[in-house]
Amino acid sequence: MENNQSDLFMQEEETDVSADKAAALDELGNCYKYVYWWTEAAEQGSINAQAGLGVCYENGEGVEQDDANAAYWYRKAAEQGHADAQFNLGVCYANGRGVEQDWGKAVLWYAKAAEQGEMSAQINLGNCYCSGRGVKKDMGMAAKWWKKAAEQGNARAQYNMGLCYEKGQGVEEDMDMAESWYTQAAGQGNEKAAAALERMGI
Repeated sequence: MENNQSDLFMQEEETDVSADKAAALDELGNCYKYVYWWTEAAEQGSINAQAGLGVCYENGEGVEQDDANAAYWYRKAAEQGHADAQFNLGVCYANGRGVEQDWGKAVLWYAKAAEQGEMSAQINLGNCYCSGRGVKKDMGMAAKWWKKAAEQGNARAQYNMGLCYEKGQGVEEDMDMAESWYTQAAGQGNEKAAAALERMGI
């Protein structure tokens, strides 16, 4: 794919903690009440406590905001296979938050989370393959991971899949599939997808 066509894809990085983790924090109330107990459990190897502490340190909830400690606890949970923590650690490496920026390591952790079905990691991994950040540029792999996120209902990934099929980037050109993915994205309010459908005369 020509470099200037890469810009057509929606490649904004997902950076927020997962919806599941955010919901868990909301359900608990806030970190202030639980940091002590989570720290005790995390130090004894509790994977969920480690991931939860990472969120607390990242957001300064119940503790002083500290990117290095966030990355430390995300790593502890990520190494035990916690998908949300793997994604969050990937974000740390992508943005140089609490660790030295390293796109190769970001891709490594995105891939581990993406393999477990973590949607935000799938999007970011697709973005990395599209742009060549931390990995050799490969539109086939970009389409593979965007499709997984699109199938989970992510509108930006659905738009990207529409564009892949319209332009024959990473997949065989297929205008029916392009229309299908654009329609799904537009139905969720994605303006670029709506514009693409209009451009196609649909």
